[in-house]
Amino acid sequence: MTSLPNRPNTALIVIDMQRGVVADAFEVDRVVDNINTLVDKARTERVPVIWVQHSDDELAEGSDAWQYLDDLQRAEGEPVVSKRYGDSFEETDLEKILAERHVGRLVVTGAQTDACVRSTLHGALARGYDATLVADGHTTEDMRQWGSPIGPDQAIAYTNLYWGFSNAPGRAGSVLPAAEIDFSPVG
Repeated sequence: MTSLPNRPNTALIVIDMQRGVVADAFEVDRVVDNINTLVDKARTERVPVIWVQHSDDELAEGSDAWQYLDDLQRAEGEPVVSKRYGDSFEETDLEKILAERHVGRLVVTGAQTDACVRSTLHGALARGYDATLVADGHTTEDMRQWGSPIGPDQAIAYTNLYWGFSNAPGRAGSVLPAAEIDFSPVG
């Protein structure tokens, strides 16, 4: 249960599923299908869907690479959080958006597993949120060329493993497949 008072609601977060971010990512089509399933479910249940979009010197805002994948469509009124750091909370309006919607639990999807997804999960837990990682709803590219000792499938599996054991006083991390996600209010 979240340690944030009066925050019973859940939100779906879709992180950086942008053309340039996932161009070489692992099993992108499967991940997109699972995210779309959750987006549809969240909309049906009137659960906030929040889109996070990264930009930096290598991913220029407005460029083709910066655009979200065509298969993932934001509905009118769904917020977009623009970020420049891995943690989606860092120097963004994400916390304000979540507070306005009384959200204390996040369901996290997106890319890259071993960068922005992990940073956002840890940022959420440190700020008092419960954070559920969708086991089959995140992806990454092969980072071995930059020194990672493991491939993308192993990075995803490892993140799914350890996040399920993450917790702090009054809040917890969890990992569930898309088919088992429940958006019901907390508490």
